[in-house]
Amino acid sequence: MTAAGSGGRTGTPDRTPSPRVDVCVVGAGPAGALVASRLVDRGHEVVVLEAGPRFDRADRRERMERSIRPAHGARSVWNVGGERDAFTASGERFYPLNVARVKGVGGSTLHWQGMVMRLHESDFERQARDGVGADWPIDYADLRPYYSEAERALGVAGDADNPFAPPREEPFPMPAFSPSYSDSLFAEACEEAGIAMHSVPNARNSQPRDDRSECVGYGTCQPVCPSGAKYSADATIEAAESKGVRVLDSVPVQRLEPTDDGERVGAAVYTTPDGEEHRQEARQFVLAAGGVETPRLLLLSKAAEHPDGLANSSGAVGRYFMEHLFAGTGGRADRATRQNHVGFNTSESHQFYDNDFEKVDPIKLEFLNYAGPSPVEMALTADEWGDDLLDSLREAYGTHLAMGGLVGQLPRARNRVALDPTTTDDHGNPVPDIQWSLDDRTRRTLAKANDLQAQVFDHLDAGVEWVVGPENTGPAYHHMGTTRMGEDPDESVVNPRLRTHDVANLTVASSSVFVTSGAMNPTLTIAALALKAADHVDADL
Repeated sequence: MTAAGSGGRTGTPDRTPSPRVDVCVVGAGPAGALVASRLVDRGHEVVVLEAGPRFDRADRRERMERSIRPAHGARSVWNVGGERDAFTASGERFYPLNVARVKGVGGSTLHWQGMVMRLHESDFERQARDGVGADWPIDYADLRPYYSEAERALGVAGDADNPFAPPREEPFPMPAFSPSYSDSLFAEACEEAGIAMHSVPNARNSQPRDDRSECVGYGTCQPVCPSGAKYSADATIEAAESKGVRVLDSVPVQRLEPTDDGERVGAAVYTTPDGEEHRQEARQFVLAAGGVETPRLLLLSKAAEHPDGLANSSGAVGRYFMEHLFAGTGGRADRATRQNHVGFNTSESHQFYDNDFEKVDPIKLEFLNYAGPSPVEMALTADEWGDDLLDSLREAYGTHLAMGGLVGQLPRARNRVALDPTTTDDHGNPVPDIQWSLDDRTRRTLAKANDLQAQVFDHLDAGVEWVVGPENTGPAYHHMGTTRMGEDPDESVVNPRLRTHDVANLTVASSSVFVTSGAMNPTLTIAALALKAADHVDADL
């Protein structure tokens, strides 16, 4: 299995810099891809620098098959790990950064689950409404048109059946996926418990679209979609390339070099696989490298005018790191549940998102279609063969049920991405150090999510076999808040136009600009902010 340098094209790609361009984008994930696509459509010359390789789309079925074999882990599917991806985690809780990140053209959308919800109006006003966290310098109305554009760009299948969702007037680009069989079991229990269910917007084709098929049900959405039905940003990158965007893969940016006066970025310094260092000059720079690598790059870019890192006069670069935490409950029923027929969620409940519980944050409840092991996983790990194996599969498979839930963290300065000078990557740079902890409010919210799940299970006639809650929770790998947005340069890193306060030609398009986390999967908001950022960069050119 190879990672081709040019999307499967043969030959050694040209990774030398272009003459000074209009825009240099760092990162070829969803944000970078959308920024590049929008700006080339506006007639600008754009270069994208991506630290990781291009993965040949033809290899995805093989990657899927490898992902379900016990000898391989999900991380190996996308070549994560080793000295290149070294990190430390010195906080109160260990943060397993490499479990769910990808460096490559397409970024996190190569392995994401594909759920795409809008933040609620309340998420932008947590301090004003609830007296906690902070308020964004923009509101839902500012992002609303960009949310619509992002849904079209990603190809979202959904339905307007969610009574708790923020206002919208336009239909989703594609119809929603039908509820799964296990959703019907949950629906009965939820009705008895007084909990509403509704559909989930998904960035995957429910019908053929954009030269990609509808979902065919491989059920391996994480870590890889073999059919291409789920959106991944490499498709946007390839479309942008056809319009003139130049994309250099396998060129990790080492630092951003400011001009002598420190007021602008002059060049992005990157290294090619042969060890050569190059400078890409541009009029405007856009950082779209995610919530960990974006602050890390700024901290690595120290200069005389920026002794604490580029754009860090506030000291906020890397701080206010936020995550979504998982709350879950699972067990077995005395009837068939048809688990793992669908590899993504088709129903949720946002009933308790804008809740009035005492000192509890938003809660998103999920009804999981992938509870318990698949028959393949069970067979691959069994000690039996032949008829004995079949008998065991018939007895053990197909009766699992599970609920999940997302809970957000409030921004706290102590939670941060810093540099660890005692550990270096394959280019000798200090690695990111994730300093992460949980607070009591988050624990209360997780406990409340578990309570709501227990109410549903009480009406399911299903035995509870496991609970993930306040003490054994884990992250959803949604990195947010590390270059927060704000009006005050002393308290934030970027302004409402997503441009850094300190550096005039540097824009950040990433979940790192989030001021609060909410409890919704962040990719649609990342996409909306990327389109907004591109408009502002276009206006500045």
